[in-house]
Amino acid sequence: MTAAALAHRFGGTGASITLIESAEIGIVGVGEATLPQIRYFNQSLGIDEREMMARTSATIKLGIEFCDWGKIGDRYTHPFGAYGETIGPADFHHYWARQHALGDAHAFGDYCYPIVAAQNDRFALPEDDPLSSLNAFSYAFQFDASLYGVFLADFAKKKGVQRIEGKVVSVQTDGETGFVSGVTLESGQEIAGELFIDCSGFRGLLIEQELETGYEDWSEYLPCNRAYAVPCTITDTVGPYTRATARKGGWQWRIPLQHRIGNGHVYCDRYISDQEAVDQLMTTLEGEPLADPKQLFFKTGKRRKLWNRNVVAIGLSGGFLEPLESTSIDLIQSGITNLLALFPERRCAAADRDEYNRLMDLEFERVRDFLMLHYVATQRDDAALWRDMRAMEWPDSLRYKIDAFRRRGIVPEYTHGLFLPPSWLSVFIGQNIVPGAYDPRVDLMSEEELTANLERIRFSIAEAVAQTSQHNDFIKNSGASFRGTGAS
Repeated sequence: MTAAALAHRFGGTGASITLIESAEIGIVGVGEATLPQIRYFNQSLGIDEREMMARTSATIKLGIEFCDWGKIGDRYTHPFGAYGETIGPADFHHYWARQHALGDAHAFGDYCYPIVAAQNDRFALPEDDPLSSLNAFSYAFQFDASLYGVFLADFAKKKGVQRIEGKVVSVQTDGETGFVSGVTLESGQEIAGELFIDCSGFRGLLIEQELETGYEDWSEYLPCNRAYAVPCTITDTVGPYTRATARKGGWQWRIPLQHRIGNGHVYCDRYISDQEAVDQLMTTLEGEPLADPKQLFFKTGKRRKLWNRNVVAIGLSGGFLEPLESTSIDLIQSGITNLLALFPERRCAAADRDEYNRLMDLEFERVRDFLMLHYVATQRDDAALWRDMRAMEWPDSLRYKIDAFRRRGIVPEYTHGLFLPPSWLSVFIGQNIVPGAYDPRVDLMSEEELTANLERIRFSIAEAVAQTSQHNDFIKNSGASFRGTGAS
């Protein structure tokens, strides 16, 4: 992603971009769900969406379905779209909160088009009609991340990126500035450079092994530290959403692609053994496994600086937050976007580095808080993990947001941050945090008028979804080829 973006931005300027990687070094290769921002990244490069979907076995993603998070048996969806529509001076959720207080509210998700569409396995591209509330949604992709990497590699090479196969065995630094000046490969080849992007994964070859930048450990906030991942055959309809199901010691993902279902169990080894974790994953697969389960180890957190001297860490080398909300690829994208916005002179001015680190620190911290919300906004007491997460000390930034919503239905909005108010609303209400008070302007509307407005919105969404094509039909019309029993 980084090489493709840099090549697109600086192609024809005389800048030389070299990508060093080794086919012998494996990749994590299980990230398959994205957020809508990936569409804007692709569009900025001029990538054809249908070609990308065909090359990466992609399906559409309208949101993430969460099962058993608030209480066992609960189910809600975090959508890529807004709830309701403007029916008065207050935000829509305040009107719903009044109806809820009256004891006559339908599920909050019934007022959100992408949620109802996802529940019915339907998808059509949003129409270009800004006046229609039914088009107030976006979408992302569920794809094979390895194939996406190959797709972007081809793109980058056509833009002039030079790829060199090899392993880095030593690093040279400038004795005066401490900047990395070059690397030496196992073959003996030496490669000099002025700016180095460390995409070496958890190893942090340059940012940590060479520059000793340091790591902020966030395990106290997000304790899951291991995962098993395994693909299986398709046996049911491939829906336009990812699923995350809470388990005894963590949670389990289901990500449908055109050719397989991606599955994984993220857990903390303090609450469940490796054997129990892999057994739980393998016994809950919906189809036949297509490979042996692969175990991954990680520590949630981030580098103390993602840009140190003339090295920028992007991807796992910069940090890792568990994939509960599909943020890994988006954090890569944020790193690239901020780097392009602050692209340095040769001396890599301290002011540029400081601003980059400030922006990325905010991005990581706010994603961390949103992920934590899923764990602490729970009423489960059936297992130690959930009891401990409920009782833990929350960061002040998260406590403020929860208290503001619980007391008055307020969702403070960040100037910078990935998740907007509809995302917070979906988890708050989906996990049974309902505000104790609502905006008093809601009472300007009579109870009869309120009920009529809410019913009109709910019925219009249901009617629109009924007229929307099946997700599988959309994928087939995009040139897909589904494989697996039961796939329609």
